[in-house]
Amino acid sequence: MEKSKVYFCDMRVNYKTNTVKKMQKLMKAAGIEEIDFKNKFTAIKLHFGEPGNLAFLRPNFAKGVADVVKELGGIPFLTDCSTLYPGRRKNAIEHLDAAMENGFFPISTGCQIIMGDGLKGTDEKALPVPNGVLLETANIGSVIADADIIISLNHFKGHEMTGIGGAIKNLGMGCASKSGKMIQHNSGKPDVIAKKCIGCKMCAKQCAHEAISFDTGKAFIDHDKCVGCGRCLAACAMDAVVNMNASSNDDLNMKMTEYAAAVINGKPSFHISIVMDVSPSCDCNFQNDSPIIPDVGMFASFDPVALDKACADACNAMPVNSNSVLAEKCKGHEHNDYFASVHPTTDWIVGLEHGEKIGLGTMEYEIVEVK
Repeated sequence: MEKSKVYFCDMRVNYKTNTVKKMQKLMKAAGIEEIDFKNKFTAIKLHFGEPGNLAFLRPNFAKGVADVVKELGGIPFLTDCSTLYPGRRKNAIEHLDAAMENGFFPISTGCQIIMGDGLKGTDEKALPVPNGVLLETANIGSVIADADIIISLNHFKGHEMTGIGGAIKNLGMGCASKSGKMIQHNSGKPDVIAKKCIGCKMCAKQCAHEAISFDTGKAFIDHDKCVGCGRCLAACAMDAVVNMNASSNDDLNMKMTEYAAAVINGKPSFHISIVMDVSPSCDCNFQNDSPIIPDVGMFASFDPVALDKACADACNAMPVNSNSVLAEKCKGHEHNDYFASVHPTTDWIVGLEHGEKIGLGTMEYEIVEVK
């Protein structure tokens, strides 16, 4: 397969420009103007950030993308879907409140916000998965399924179950309805190492399905109630909650990739990744740890697989931030894969390899630097 072009610019600016304008220049260099936006409903899929988390992309980036779409004749809107877990984004009302708390308004973003899967996360369409291996259809938020064009605006970071969170995760997991998220998660359900558990109940506070009990003073996860969302994994400070099914994160990555393929199948799509404030875990958490590396820059491509690979490679070529969890993990050891170092049970390359297999994109890429 021919190498995909991934366009890149660093974060340096001067008195002649600013970061958003530089991103817009990157988008145009990468060929976004090749898409026919005229009177087309354009979904800009992004993450509004769980309140308390400060690593999510600022609304300024969303406005920069929306302004380009409008300039090209499109009708942009921002969108995301409901979460499986407790928090501030589990239905449309709370999600919109959270988005506004984090600064996302029509004035600040230049376009409207429409929740992708309706009031309760149940408005969905079953879209075919092209060349699906694990799945034949994907339950995608109906608003996103109805959009004419898809743009993914991604904050590239680490993730506790998929290793990385980039374009594929933003599309595959982020565009899924609640039932779609459950389908992706349900092959792996965590367990508790009792001797490590201190009974703090932080894991239970993150469980939306009342699957965690403390009858013995230690956490116990009822797999009949658990949907495998993995929130308890991130909540446990003692590493007592573990995924005993070694293949489950791999299954999640592959299903997520098939969902991403379903989202953009048969319609124009474009992908932008901002690699800054690279937190070790997802923006779905109500906190963010210190960035694990310095800011890298901005990337854009028509190929989400190549884009994720280029971003991950660029991160792994950076120095380690000394005040980060990655520095703790790397102490006394040489680590070539920062994301696997932070979350050793994950293997992000699996999803990208699967993306190649089903024709979503290629991991072979050529970097084109934009000054």
